[in-house]
Amino acid sequence: MLAPKDLLDALSGHASRILSGDTPLPKSEIESQFKALLQSGFSKLDLVSREEFDSQMVVLARSRARLESLEAKVAELEAKMSPPIE
Repeated sequence: MLAPKDLLDALSGHASRILSGDTPLPKSEIESQFKALLQSGFSKLDLVSREEFDSQMVVLARSRARLESLEAKVAELEAKMSPPIE
């Protein structure tokens, strides 16, 4: 995996070559090549889809709620087990 700076440098170099060709390319061809270039760059990054991110947020929220519930039960049990201080 490339470092972010190296990836941006590579993308910039490719974009410069696309846009500064000897023969001007039609707009649709530039867009197509630039889109392919970006997809190639994004595939080299460690990214997750929005759906995966959202599903992990739901799992995290459930886990956090369960943890808070268990912490409250532990505190309650600890309070029952410790003798009152006189």
